[in-house]
Formats: sequence, C-alpha cells, structure tokens
Amino acid sequence: MKILIIYAHPEPQSMNGALLSIAMETLTAVGHEVKISDLYAMQFNPVSDRSNFTTVNDPLFFKQQQEEAYASQTEGFANFIEQEQQKVEWCDLMIWQFPLWWFSVPAILKGWVDRVFAMGRFYKNGHIYENGIFQGKKALLSLTTGGPEANYISERYGDLDVILHSLQRGILEFTGFSVLRPHVIYGTEKQSAAELTLRIEEWKNRLLNVFEEDPIAVGNYQG
Repeated sequence: MKILIIYAHPEPQSMNGALLSIAMETLTAVGHEVKISDLYAMQFNPVSDRSNFTTVNDPLFFKQQQEEAYASQTEGFANFIEQEQQKVEWCDLMIWQFPLWWFSVPAILKGWVDRVFAMGRFYKNGHIYENGIFQGKKALLSLTTGGPEANYISERYGDLDVILHSLQRGILEFTGFSVLRPHVIYGTEKQSAAELTLRIEEWKNRLLNVFEEDPIAVGNYQG
C-alpha cells in the first residue's frame, strides 16, 4: 500500500521525530511504499496567496477558491503545490504527525492544507463527504500533547474529540477520507525515557495492522 506522512515538527530528535522514524522503518519493512513531506525541512511557506498559481483568472481581485478552480482546469498550480497535491492523490493512507499546539496543528501544517487542498482539485460541488474525491483513502492523525490525558475533559482543556473535530470532519472527511482513530501520546515531557520507548513500540505495533482498522464515525459527533 502507499502511505504519505505529513510531518510537522522543527526538531528531528523530538518524540514526533522518533514516531516518524519508526513509522518509516516499520511500514517499509513490511513492503509498503512511503513518501514523506517534512514541512520544516522543506521550509514550506504556509502563507497562501497568488504564488500558489502560475495562472491568473482575475488579476484585479484575488479570490482563492476562484483561482484554485481555474488552476484545476488549466494545470495552473505552482510546481511545489502540484508536487504535494500529487502525493495526496497517490497515497492510500495519509498520516499527519504533529504536536498539538494551541489546541490545533502547527501553523506550517495548517498552511500546507490551505495551499494544497484546493477547490476543483480536492473538492468541488457535489464532491464532498460521502461523495468526496478521496473516497477509498484513509487518514490518521498521530499527535503528541504537552498536557496529561486527565486534562482533556470538558471542564479543563476540552474533550480531545472536540478539539480534533475540525481537522477530522472539516478537512479529512470533507474531502472524502475515511478517518482512523487518532493516535495520541499525552504529556510527553512528563514521561520517562522507558515510558516513551514503550509508546514508540505501541505505535509500531499499531502500524503493522493499520490497514485492517475500521474508520471512526467522526460525522456522528454531536457537539
């Protein structure tokens, strides 16, 4: 199978870096094809503007969705955007590996979505959710948190399912992906080296059977 990992952490020696490394090692060892978009190493610019495109539909007023739709019809995406779009189209499973920063993804990852998930290419009228362009593909969020699991309750930080809902429902399911249960490692800074080694082993074991997993019903969330 074909796996794309979108990696968003600036420190290769971090826990996120370790999870990326073990994912690459584990998945390739059992015969899967793996591609990586290491956003910090790529120095990916998260700012979305006219530089997304080589074409111009309306030179007087910039409306991103309008330009995206036009570029989708005219092969008008900038080369670095086109390369990322082709990776998403290529994969059977897309994994996002990131730390939870301010209850969301790092800005570089959100900017990647803003620039790559283009109207006309990744979604369009009549082609969202159950009719989404990426029907048949799966997606998985793998993330670390600074806070302990006990804090992710409605009375404290908020339920993690609620925090991740806009990502899983509003981006991934919106474009047709089936979403797998998120893989969360809580309170990484408070865990011992031995505990973190165990967490890495748990991630490895999950990946060995990841294509046997059923998706979760994100769309059933009633917040």
